[in-house]
Amino acid sequence: MKKIKLVIIDVDGVLTDGSIFIDSEGREAKAFNVLDGTGISYLHRVNIKTAIISGRTSKAVDHRAKELNIAEVHQGIKNKLDVYNDILGKYSLKDEEVCYIGDDLIDLPIFYRVGFPVAVANAMPVVKQYSSYVTKAKGGCGAVREIAEKIIKFQEKWHIIMDRYQKNRNTLVF
Repeated sequence: MKKIKLVIIDVDGVLTDGSIFIDSEGREAKAFNVLDGTGISYLHRVNIKTAIISGRTSKAVDHRAKELNIAEVHQGIKNKLDVYNDILGKYSLKDEEVCYIGDDLIDLPIFYRVGFPVAVANAMPVVKQYSSYVTKAKGGCGAVREIAEKIIKFQEKWHIIMDRYQKNRNTLVF
């Protein structure tokens, strides 16, 4: 975890709980957890890049990624390894500098390559088998936040996050 410079995140089952809501007009909606968004913001604050690679395509993902300033958003990707290789080349990164968070078989080719493959608690058993870490939280329930904090703390950068919240701690009134 010490070398991680990029966290790549799957969407369905990782940033969401895997549910897909479709209204009577055929419009799709997804529920995202604010804890995960905060974790992504924390990664950015300590200069760790983030990216999304998803097998499905959803406008909701585009909106959420824009809110979170995730520049690399790749959707409708059936061969995630090709996109992964492109991202590595674009940012001159090595496999060991990447964390990938996934939950299903489509994620395994990247799991075999990255330095820190992470399965969410509700991932398929075989995905958990090939992960370096399995989150306590399920996908869509703070799993990304859990990993963000773990990486930041392991890299001894947690003080950068806490400084913002401790500046005026002596003046707090309860």
